[in-house]
Amino acid sequence: MTNYTLRPALESESTQIKNLINLVGINPMGLDWKRFIVAVNDSGQVIGCGQIKPHGEDIRELASIAVDPAYQGNGIARAVIEQLLSTTPRPLYLMCISKLGGLYGKFGFKTIPYEEMPRYFQRIATVFRIADVVRRGGEELLVMKME
Repeated sequence: MTNYTLRPALESESTQIKNLINLVGINPMGLDWKRFIVAVNDSGQVIGCGQIKPHGEDIRELASIAVDPAYQGNGIARAVIEQLLSTTPRPLYLMCISKLGGLYGKFGFKTIPYEEMPRYFQRIATVFRIADVVRRGGEELLVMKME
């Protein structure tokens, strides 16, 4: 079991957050340290993170959930998600690849059809579909919502 502290990110951790996002290979756009919750080990290293990303006034996205591979399996992602969910008004959206849909379903997120997505998510879903055809990845992008 790994000891860690969960807390709001500090400006000095901005680079660590970006490095972690790049390490796990998720969307590096819209990273603002002020919106992040971080999990920090006893050495002060950011080993997990997540944020609530605003898209306009009423649309919020659970985003940038990342855990250093060396620390995965210790409940860090769950703790980050639970902390963010406890302080965020609904509705709340997220985007993930299809293999992660079950994980987010455990928190109460449900996949929504294209027609019910806010425009921002429709645009991303369309671009993902086009890119997936080109690269033949086979993964589906899910847009999920929690009421």
